[in-house]
Parts: sequence; C-alpha cells; structure tokens
Amino acid sequence: MRKTKITLRVGSTEDFFDRLRERAEKLDRGETLPAGITITFEDPEDLLDVLTSERVRLLRKVKGGSLRISALATGLKRDVRAVSRDVSLLEQAGLLRTRYESNPGHGRLKMVESVAQEYKLVANL
Repeated sequence: MRKTKITLRVGSTEDFFDRLRERAEKLDRGETLPAGITITFEDPEDLLDVLTSERVRLLRKVKGGSLRISALATGLKRDVRAVSRDVSLLEQAGLLRTRYESNPGHGRLKMVESVAQEYKLVANL
C-alpha cells in the first residue's frame, strides 16, 4: 500500500469548508491535488489529548517499519499495556494501523505499522 502524508491541524468548521472550496476550485480547473489526509481538531486541547509526547515517540518508532507491540514497548522503554492503549487510540485517530501475523506454534502477533511516511502538525493559536 502506498504511504502518504497526514496533516494534523487545528481549525474551525469555517476553515474546513474554506479548504474544501479551495480544493473543489482546483479540481474544477483540472488541477491535480496532492495526495494526503488532513485530520482537523476544533480545539488545540483535543489535538494534545491525542498527540502526547509518548505517542509522538511511538509514531516516530513505527515509521521505521512494522513492529510488534512488545518490541515497541521494549524500544520505547515503556509498559506493554500502556503502549497497547496508545496504539489503540492512535489507530482510532487514523494515525496507525494494526494487523495480525501468524506466529507458528504461538498463535498470532499484533503488528503495528504507520499509515503515513510523514506526519505534519499545523497549529495556529
């Protein structure tokens, strides 16, 4: 699967519709839109609830390739349960994805992988 860029931003509903109109105008002119996903939070505090410093470290670690939750926890020097909770929250936010791999004789492994090559944070206060 081709990886893309994810932009996390803080903005109002009006900002969202302004960006949407701008993109529609570009499409009407036959321009190509850059690939990417934008996730907008209305309140900076909501963004900071998702992107704690530990979760940013986790995103950076996963950008290197797919990793097991236990390997992530070891590499980040964190508790496996805490990393698992963070992975679930980041997956719900659309920033990570998980998949299961067969582990012969031992069941299945939960693998964590990045959704994007680049994460861009845009915040105006």
